[in-house]
Order: sequence, then structure tokens, then C-alpha cells
Amino acid sequence: MERFYIITNRLKDKDYKITQEIKAYIEQNKKVCILSQKDALGHIIPESIPEDVECALVLGGDGTLIRAARELGGYNIPLLGINLGTLGYLAEVELKECKAALDMLFKGTPDIEERMMIQGTVDQVVSDMALNDIVLTREGGLRVVQFDVYVNGTLLNTYLADGLIISTPTGTTGYNLSAGGPVVEPTASMFVLTPICSHALNTSSIVLSAEDKIEVEICKGRYGRKEHVLLTFDGTEGIPLVTGNRVCIRKAKETTKLIKLSRESFMKTMRKKMKGN
Repeated sequence: MERFYIITNRLKDKDYKITQEIKAYIEQNKKVCILSQKDALGHIIPESIPEDVECALVLGGDGTLIRAARELGGYNIPLLGINLGTLGYLAEVELKECKAALDMLFKGTPDIEERMMIQGTVDQVVSDMALNDIVLTREGGLRVVQFDVYVNGTLLNTYLADGLIISTPTGTTGYNLSAGGPVVEPTASMFVLTPICSHALNTSSIVLSAEDKIEVEICKGRYGRKEHVLLTFDGTEGIPLVTGNRVCIRKAKETTKLIKLSRESFMKTMRKKMKGN
């Protein structure tokens, strides 16, 4: 690899000391390195994204990598996460291993692992993508909300719950796991639907084909009350929805490409990362 693009979490590397050290090491090895440009809110400026880079080095934690995956969707740039956070489940490389990882990239083309992403559309107006999950949760008072879930136009189930998680395989080790959902091998292609605090004795997660079309409708509350719900994509700021809104969820055309340098299995990585968490 010859051309690199660095995306840095400003909160993890406030003075860009680590970023500059990595940039200098890349340039010392006669390679090209470009730093990402961001706006006042910390979003990558689309016009500044180079089209000819071979690898994006993402400095931060899992959240930084997920955000980079969403903002680089469609650019087909492989990502390598360098962990400056805590758990770093998605980040492939710890900071102390960074130079050794770069040396491997300088010498050849690494393995690329493709991860499924999902697309969510609200009433054919609002649309966004997620690498981990799309979540609908109640807004306001402590009360359950009724959600009607349709799969390919047919009613699957009616949930009385605090919310619903529609997860990708990558996202099953996140909020889905905390809500009691199953863990899925991350390179698989499927949806996992998990209710949050469902008001029922027999409600469990449901695994659906990646080719299915999922629609979630927000129903009226008791006595015809209008319900208020927040919709989030990978934990972003919630989009307010109300009774009658319908969210359509499909497999996205885009995928996230993650660079894999380790030969460690998913199961071993999960066992090591999740120990004590």
C-alpha cells in the first residue's frame, strides 16, 4: 500500500501528537499520507475525501470507526482501526502495535473483511445507513410503546416494549447483546430483531434474511394517545417520530471493508475482548 488517509477522534488525540507521529512514520517510508478535514461538528467534509487512497487509518475507538464507516459509505475505502479507546472490539490494532501493522501494509495487500450495512428510510423521506444497528426507543415518560413489525408486507409481530433493535451481524455484540440478543459471526448476512424490555413472557430475538424488507410502524398508545419515539442510526442523535410513522429497513448496497491483519478467530477475539464486560 502506498497512499493512506488518517481519520482522528479529536477527543482521543487532542493535540494530534499521535496522528502526526503516525503520519511522519508513513512519510519516512516514502508513502503518501493525507489527514482528514472535518467541519465544526466533527464530520468529515465530503469534498475533502481523496478518491485514490488505499487505506483509511481510523484513530479512536469503536465509535470512531463506526462513524467513519458511515461517512465513507460509497467510497470503497478499506478501514483499519487503531484503538485509542477502551474495549476496541472493532479496532484491529492497539496503539503499541501500530508501526508493526503499518510495516505489514507497506509490504503488500492485506485481507479485507466485508461487513453488511443496513439502510433505514422513514416514510420515504429521511434515509440513513448503519453498520451496527437501527434502534427505535420511547421518548419521554416510562411507558411501553406498541410497534407493529412487518416482514415483506406481512405482519410478523406486535411488540409492547421500550423499543426495538434491528442489528447487523457486526452490531450483535453491541446494544443487541446488552438487550439479551444473540451474537452472530460478523461476516454473516442477516438481520437480528431484538425487543427492548418487552412486556411479554415469551418474546425473544428473531433472525431474518438479509434479503427481507422490514417495516416498523409506531402505533397509537392507550386511549388513542399519540406516541413519541426516537430513531437512531448507530447511536447518532435521535430523529423524532410519532404514531403513524413507518420505518423501512433493508440491506444497504454499501458494505464496510475492514482490513484484517490478525489471524485470530472471531470467537477468540470475542472471548478476549468481552472478558469481564
